[in-house]
Amino acid sequence: MLTSVDTELIRVLADPLRLQIVTLLAKETLCTTHLAEETGARQTNLSNHLKVLREAGVVETEPCGRYTYYRLRPDVIEQLAGQFADLAETARASAEADVKRSCP
Repeated sequence: MLTSVDTELIRVLADPLRLQIVTLLAKETLCTTHLAEETGARQTNLSNHLKVLREAGVVETEPCGRYTYYRLRPDVIEQLAGQFADLAETARASAEADVKRSCP
């Protein structure tokens, strides 16, 4: 049973704009122009956030002429969800077994 969660990925997804971007990309592949329209964020700000998401492996790019399209990598989200599911399973087993550290 895995009992730790990818804290770097949590940090990346904890930003509200990045989480909004990920949510939008879950529905369809978009370019920065589309993302700017949907989020109201400035293109330079979006580019910085997309870079963080790309470096974390959350999104992948697809060049298309002068535009770059972004696509969510669902396997990364599934892996994180699996880590949380494992954490919940560990907590459930611990509660059922009444695992408790005694105080000194």
